[in-house]
Amino acid sequence: MSLLETTFYHNTLKEWIIALTILVVSYTVLRVIKAIFVHRSQVIIKKTHTAIDDLFFDLIRKVKFFLLFAAALYMGALAVTLPPKVDNIIRIILVIAFLWQAAIWGNTLIVFFIARYRKQKLETDAASVTTISALGFVAKLALWTIILLLALDNMGVNITGLVAGLGISGIAVALAVQNILGDLFASMSIALDQPFVIGDFIIVDNYMGTVQKIGLKTTRIQSLSGEQLIFSNSDLLNSRIRNYKRMYERRVVFGIGVIYQTPYEKLETIPEMIKEIIAEQENARLDRVHFKEFGDSSLNFEVVYYVKNPDFNVYMDIQQAINLKIFQRFAEEGIEFAYPTRTLFLNHENGQTTFVNKKERNLESLHR
Repeated sequence: MSLLETTFYHNTLKEWIIALTILVVSYTVLRVIKAIFVHRSQVIIKKTHTAIDDLFFDLIRKVKFFLLFAAALYMGALAVTLPPKVDNIIRIILVIAFLWQAAIWGNTLIVFFIARYRKQKLETDAASVTTISALGFVAKLALWTIILLLALDNMGVNITGLVAGLGISGIAVALAVQNILGDLFASMSIALDQPFVIGDFIIVDNYMGTVQKIGLKTTRIQSLSGEQLIFSNSDLLNSRIRNYKRMYERRVVFGIGVIYQTPYEKLETIPEMIKEIIAEQENARLDRVHFKEFGDSSLNFEVVYYVKNPDFNVYMDIQQAINLKIFQRFAEEGIEFAYPTRTLFLNHENGQTTFVNKKERNLESLHR
């Protein structure tokens, strides 16, 4: 009897060599096929500009070695006679490898479609981007949970008892990580209720900036001065938030003061003068102009108008144009701006020297 006919574990040495050869050749062939597909995919991607080609290439590139090895092992095992327990172990290895690979492919698909949706909708519908990002996390969690349960089921684990046990232990875990879960549910609330979305300019207490990312635990905001502000989602929802991105008009209130020596006829012309100036601005809508009060050192006017564009730079351009025009018109009309001072003047009446503040002097000059 030749050496090749020697029996080891119910199979001859020749059968073991054939099985090993099938395993090695199968694994090598599968690796070569993967490499060919990856190379061909790269060539196709360079010629086209569609995202589906990139997805196809990514799926092929993410075929893992353990799937190829498990498939080669299964094909090699067909050439020999193995005990039922060993056959079952090889079958479980192959199934788990396929499930793991399916989870990787599924995760890749979810990431691809979320990234594609973000790119298409970020500028036009940022609210839906926030929602789809949160739903993407839920989809990934559901995918990996299903894969894990299927793998355990194929390994002979009683899933029904496991699910029941997870329900009881889940309560204890929830109590231990309630802060994290609070932020997680707050993230879901932000995604569904949408008090703000990515790209919105918001003010939280004394902090302000543009929303960069809404994560599962924290929200990140780029401040005006450049640094990144990080808020926990639960704290953020408990705060008072002002969302300027959803402001359709900006209400502007400002005041000016003129000196008490301004003639009555000039005071009467100031409201109409300011109304004309604001009416000249393309994106401004006048609300009112009034002689508001007698100030400590000035006659105060209050102006209220609306900027039809919520952009801050547009508002500042309009306010600058109004200020310059008011300055020019006041200079032409000989109207003087008041200074916020309380200068003292000497009064030499009746041979006595007394101190009079500027307001009293101005009122005195009006009576005269």
